Amino acid sequence: MSEKLSDAARDAMLGPLFETGWEMVDGRDAIRKTFKFDSFISAMGWMTQAAIWAEKWNHHPEWFNVYSKVDVVLTTHDVAGLSALDVKLARKMDSI
Repeated sequence: MSEKLSDAARDAMLGPLFETGWEMVDGRDAIRKTFKFDSFISAMGWMTQAAIWAEKWNHHPEWFNVYSKVDVVLTTHDVAGLSALDVKLARKMDSI
């Protein structure tokens, strides 16, 4: 089971994500990012790759797709906030 990020871990782990476009969600202990692609098929291909990792790690994003844009929100519902799993999945999404 995951644990909610401590203040020290939060600073160390989230800082690099903020530099790549992730941001805190107002009113929630969650992060969000919008990914933009050249086409619908590119967006769906990216979502499929991300879904494989999410399923492998049993950590699923909240996401919304319209044409070439995918809005992603990550939080760990089991701990009512951010955990290392959110950071891990965000990094993977950035690398796909």
